Amino acid sequence: MQDVKLKKIFIGLSCYLLTLTSIAQSPATKDSLANSPIQSIISLDDTVKVKNSKQVDEIISFAKTFLGTPYHYAGSSPSGFDCSGFIYYVMGNFGMTLTHSSYGMAEFGETVKLSELRPGDLMFFKGRNVNATQVGHVSLVIEVTPDAIMFIHSSTSRGVVIENFKTSRYFIPRFIKAKRLDFGVEESK
Repeated sequence: MQDVKLKKIFIGLSCYLLTLTSIAQSPATKDSLANSPIQSIISLDDTVKVKNSKQVDEIISFAKTFLGTPYHYAGSSPSGFDCSGFIYYVMGNFGMTLTHSSYGMAEFGETVKLSELRPGDLMFFKGRNVNATQVGHVSLVIEVTPDAIMFIHSSTSRGVVIENFKTSRYFIPRFIKAKRLDFGVEESK
């Protein structure tokens, strides 16, 4: 009985969102929707958006200040970072206590699917050996769009850089899992 009720709610909500989407796409109403309650439910490009919490935006901005910082094995300071040292340092600046190992960090938080990634999530990868079975690298997701999952990390060859997971021949076969840490209440956009 509950399954039938849930299906009816889902179908009703889907129809409602489709109606709102078609209204939003109408040229005559796009301008009038810009500041309406409908705009807070859907964006004009047909995607449901979740606004980052203020803390996630601050974490990402802080992480970006270290772009170009050199790689340093076991490094966890602005003079040089390894991958986990970078995440450890950035999150520590916001009062989060993590371990200084990518393998250990992979045990924190809630596991999320790639399709559910959002800024602030951590992505975990195998190290250089694509045949490895355990975590050897970590990065911080900074942006998610239909064409990109952008992440920031400390690369052994280039230091702190931003890369697109969806176009990476190196990282796609090495992906193991993603985790979401508890950053508090998220905001609706």
